[in-house]
Amino acid sequence: MTTTTTLRRAILLSLYGAASATGLSSTIATAQTAPAAEKKDTTVVETVTIVGTRRVNASATDTVVPVDFIPMSKSAEQGGQFDLAQSLQYISPSFNSTRQTGADGADLVDSAALRGLGSDQTLVLVNGKRKHTTALVNLFGARNRGNTGTDLNTIPMLAIDSVQVLRDGAAAQYGSDAIAGVIDITLKKRAGCEAVLGYGQYSAGDGKNYLASAYCGFATGNGGTTGITAEFLDRGRSNRAEPGNPRIIGDTKTQNATLYVNGEVPVSGAAKLYYTFGYQTRDASSAAFARGGIGSDDIPSRNSAAMYPDGFVPFINGDIEDRYMTVGYKRQIGEWNADFSQTYGYNKLKYNISNTLNASIANYDLLHGGAGRSPTAFNAGGFSFSQLTTNADFSRFFPGVANGMNVAFGAEYRRENYQIFAGELGSYNDADGVGFGGNAGSQGFPGFQPGDATSKSRNSVAGYVDVETDLTTRLKLATALRGERYSDFGSTLTGKVAASFKASDQVLLRGSASTGFRAPSLQQVYFSSTFTDFISGQPLDVVLAPNGSAIANAAGIPKLKEEKSNNFTLGMTWNPSRALAVTADLYQIDIKDRIVLSGRFDADNYPSLGATLAALGVGQAQFFVNSVNTRTQGLDLTVAHKGELGRGKLNTFLAFNYSKTRVTGVKTPASLAGFEDVLLSERERLFIEQGGPRMKATLGFDHALGPWETSLKVIHFGSQTLGTFSGTAAGVPNARYAPKTSADLALTYAFDKNTKVTIGGNNIFNVKPSKQDPNETDNGFIYDSVQFGLNGASYFIRFWKKF
Repeated sequence: MTTTTTLRRAILLSLYGAASATGLSSTIATAQTAPAAEKKDTTVVETVTIVGTRRVNASATDTVVPVDFIPMSKSAEQGGQFDLAQSLQYISPSFNSTRQTGADGADLVDSAALRGLGSDQTLVLVNGKRKHTTALVNLFGARNRGNTGTDLNTIPMLAIDSVQVLRDGAAAQYGSDAIAGVIDITLKKRAGCEAVLGYGQYSAGDGKNYLASAYCGFATGNGGTTGITAEFLDRGRSNRAEPGNPRIIGDTKTQNATLYVNGEVPVSGAAKLYYTFGYQTRDASSAAFARGGIGSDDIPSRNSAAMYPDGFVPFINGDIEDRYMTVGYKRQIGEWNADFSQTYGYNKLKYNISNTLNASIANYDLLHGGAGRSPTAFNAGGFSFSQLTTNADFSRFFPGVANGMNVAFGAEYRRENYQIFAGELGSYNDADGVGFGGNAGSQGFPGFQPGDATSKSRNSVAGYVDVETDLTTRLKLATALRGERYSDFGSTLTGKVAASFKASDQVLLRGSASTGFRAPSLQQVYFSSTFTDFISGQPLDVVLAPNGSAIANAAGIPKLKEEKSNNFTLGMTWNPSRALAVTADLYQIDIKDRIVLSGRFDADNYPSLGATLAALGVGQAQFFVNSVNTRTQGLDLTVAHKGELGRGKLNTFLAFNYSKTRVTGVKTPASLAGFEDVLLSERERLFIEQGGPRMKATLGFDHALGPWETSLKVIHFGSQTLGTFSGTAAGVPNARYAPKTSADLALTYAFDKNTKVTIGGNNIFNVKPSKQDPNETDNGFIYDSVQFGLNGASYFIRFWKKF
């Protein structure tokens, strides 16, 4: 049972590390088993098995809540996806990540989510420590609108040992954000060196990807180990726009340079010092809507005949910097295990807009005898987010209480800061004055104005206690309680109870009930910007007013407060033999006072606000507001079988998720009574309810015979219905995306146990979403970024070498 012991220890050290190490024990895992030719996790194949609990003395099948345990070796060495978010999309049943296009800053960051909820309702840990979110708040795109998620792609896959996806509410253990679940990324620090070279492109001939990644782990003296990973990833731009359409629709162009260091050093006895350092720079470029040339209405309002007579496509370029650091110390204090840690996270995004102009500057130049020109590039400003987290955690197992009891308690202090930086004058100013023809600001993305600039901080303190007891040899009970106080909105208390009953040697029944919360992010509270959006192909300036601003106050928008949730799960595991494992879990998540991005108010639908907006020279305004109650119900199902086919080994797995979210109530501030349809339009409601497909299923087959290994995945995405700009009230039907099924195929040849080459294809049948009216989609294309994206088939080759 060496593998089982390793997995139990991984769960213990990561899921129950410092953030609040409590009852997330008992996990169902999507594990990976090695073929007979090589008993190592470096040649794993995906199956589903059951792993242990947080207690070292627990049984490997003694589970309370569902967790996918996903060793990442196979994906890093042989996978067709070159980043973590897209790799997990096709492994974990309830994980969803859709690469956006035509969504401004959301094109540059691939935020992930669980169980159909928002990306900021999923907590991400690294080695059991809280990872920071991005500075970006998503304003466009079908997924994660109004959310601030965690960018999983800041960590190279070759640096990762495993990923645990907890599919249960966990705020009582980890604090804010853990409503849908927790993703914990465990990094390597084992000895040895390996490297991966990869190349991929779409069948259309674009979107070329180049990957060079290397890991090396070595002893550091006194029994310590350190793993270092360096990676460079170059992703080329793709374009699926129709012939003759000047727009660019597809993947953003990105260049990532990443370095991660992870290790530990024994200092005395059983005490050890551990550390993690990560740094990434990302140069990304997204294409905005096209502007027309001579003969179009875009001259002189959005273009200049002297500069772009045939029209142009502005590029929204983002310079992203991401840092992560944890330093900790573990030791025994009497019979107690103690863990003290300090974690720091920082994310910064600066916008540079190129191939553009400020039409007001060009028009001013024209009106004063010039040719009608402006600069073609602008620094548009940006934003940053930092998070400093201090943890002290203690745990002890008492074998003499009932059949054994584990007690854990601890405390956490966290400080966060959010900043917005103004852009240069030309990125936002109106040089020719209101009403003189040329629109203000850099086309594609107007810069942040001095009035948008801010620097806001807050802190929180928390304490928790967790007790997990084996009441009998068959019955386990886990409870947790956590109190937290925020400096900006007050206190909250959450709790959880979970239990499992071993009905037989093959069947385990389990369930949980918990309360949860999510604090409003500083990004949601203080984000401020004026931007241009295209409604049915027509541009309109929109102001997003921060909480507490003059516009928000004039509209009667109240102060943001925390979201609250009630989570319930009921499930079972069935292991009739060593070859077959089945898990099934039902869940319900009720969220109250959910923070959403409102609809857009203007002089027509909210006349009393019209004068304020007119004075600002903008057409519409929107806000973040606690206004929606939702209920999410669903089922997670995993089935895995390990068998033989001919002389080879065949492993088969099924990962299925069905998740349905419904808006159960809209809470309208008194000042907006009668404007409920604007506060939450049908279109915005559908983004909440069906921003991701309600059903996803992956059926995988992996066959190994001698040096050859063949992997086939069939991925099915359910239907989605999204709203239109015109709306059903105007007689325009909603956009329905039919169910789609794609397939991924890969062939691997092992020259020896340390050298492999893999060739394969993703979405090999070139399946794409259902076509829509481009005047009614969010990105102005014939389909939004839904289900598996819009680029079609791709092909890749990977070479892996272990030294």
